[in-house]
Amino acid sequence: MQLDNEMRHNELSRQGLETLNYSVLASGSSGNCIYVESATYGLLIDAGLSGKRVEGLLGQINRSMQDVDAIFVTHEHKDHVHGVGVLSRKYQLPIYANKKTWSVLPKLIGKINPDLVCYIEPEETVSIGDIDVFSYQVSHDAIQPQFYSLQRGDKQFVLLTDTGYVSNRLSDILYDADSYLIESNHEVEMLRYGRYPWSLKQRILSDKGHLSNEDGAIAMTNLIGNNTKHIFLGHLSQDNNTKQLAMDSMTSVLQQYDFAVNEDFQVHMTDPVQATPLFKL
Repeated sequence: MQLDNEMRHNELSRQGLETLNYSVLASGSSGNCIYVESATYGLLIDAGLSGKRVEGLLGQINRSMQDVDAIFVTHEHKDHVHGVGVLSRKYQLPIYANKKTWSVLPKLIGKINPDLVCYIEPEETVSIGDIDVFSYQVSHDAIQPQFYSLQRGDKQFVLLTDTGYVSNRLSDILYDADSYLIESNHEVEMLRYGRYPWSLKQRILSDKGHLSNEDGAIAMTNLIGNNTKHIFLGHLSQDNNTKQLAMDSMTSVLQQYDFAVNEDFQVHMTDPVQATPLFKL
């Protein structure tokens, strides 16, 4: 395995990649997984689908699990960890999460080699080769949910889903990244009048639930800076949202705040079964 990784790293180094590539492999209520690579290392953020499906999604961007060096877990919900254990055992990949999340992970992902159990606490930075991973806590109904900013040099890709709100402090920390994955989980009226039981609706709408289309758009008005070039809308509910509603809401709100949408930066959709192309920071 070590020899294979060294050969793979040497091959990628010859490609001249000086910054970060990334793809949102899958995003939605049915499963979430993001891939990020430098010239020498590759990471998965979450693997909320079967191992086989993650392998297939990587294939859509001409990558494989041989290109992955570690998995970072945001929180313990199934749509974020379903394939984590299988992939770690099959490819001997270290798994990073905070200690509280690790206290519940084994019963969800199965037994993990202790040598592959790694820790990253909120507001810590872990470096995997030349990729710096910074963690920050969000407000969600998990034991200690945290998301990540992937950084190399002055380039930054921020992941921010599965949160009921975005605090001013978090906005200040994450301001002016080059690229964002922001939650556009639901359209409020669709959720209110939909088929979900009231208890579930309350959970989703709470401060420990999920950002609505409008909430995600308003959060972005406090995050966009001169460096921001790409915004990806993620974690859409299959029952309480549509891609068109999410895109229309984001565009409308940003334009109301005088942002030049699709001029200064581009807004993109994600999908639960189709990987985005590899983007470069």
